[in-house]
Amino acid sequence: MLKPALLLIFLAAPAGAETLYFSAIPDDDETKLVERFSKVADYLEAELGVDVEYVPVKSYAAAVTAFRNDQIQLGWFGGLSGVQARIAVPGSQALAQGSEDETFVTYFIANTETGIERSEDFPDIAGRSFTFGAQTSTSGRLMPEFWLREETGQAPEALFSEVGYSGDHGQTLRLVASGAYEVGAMNYTVYDKAAEAGAPEAETAKVIWQTPPYPDYNWTIRGDADARFGAGFTEKVQAALVGMDDAELLASFPRAAFIPATNDLYQPIEDTARALDIID
Repeated sequence: MLKPALLLIFLAAPAGAETLYFSAIPDDDETKLVERFSKVADYLEAELGVDVEYVPVKSYAAAVTAFRNDQIQLGWFGGLSGVQARIAVPGSQALAQGSEDETFVTYFIANTETGIERSEDFPDIAGRSFTFGAQTSTSGRLMPEFWLREETGQAPEALFSEVGYSGDHGQTLRLVASGAYEVGAMNYTVYDKAAEAGAPEAETAKVIWQTPPYPDYNWTIRGDADARFGAGFTEKVQAALVGMDDAELLASFPRAAFIPATNDLYQPIEDTARALDIID
């Protein structure tokens, strides 16, 4: 459950407090995230037998920083932010991913006024204005930049008339739909959910290309969780996540199910981030 002024409370909490704090990268509107993850906190609390609190954060970087500083012990990260969190806290483990996260994709979307049509081939978008999502988003920046460079041989700043960073996938959709940017890259699940809900933005911002698949979102736990919460706690958290079968909870991610994950699955993400000098 979510408590007001939680950020101030948990920063002052003693190290031995038996509360599991978790957060999630802010890949959508904060109000939606609070609604989604406060219910997840209730579920985990019942399954784990410890108090569980969801802590909202303002940015992807803030989620990683909170994990590094032991302000949260569990995080729902993207592929890249999960890699960053595990590098920051040696011994940390990726526990679970959505069943869809084995083969995640990024959509490239364009305002309908551009006249760009969907194609299997990479579209001609040179000279357009373009927005990524958050700067450390796997699906909103890392992988689309990788494929932009792969397909065109150019850096985004050389390819486009203007390059922006919206901050989250929902905002990318709104910016492209409004014409503030002609083209953008975003998480396919956020777009599909908006389209299924009949969002007007999905009528004026259409998918024009999608990337090849890659691994993405994951639950990651700090390497010292067992020392803090007791032997076997990490396995217990993994079991609770993989065992989550409530349709409403899963739909809020949105994921059909969670499956076990390991750090090794995300080595391609780490390799790509190093190649693009996003991480050292």
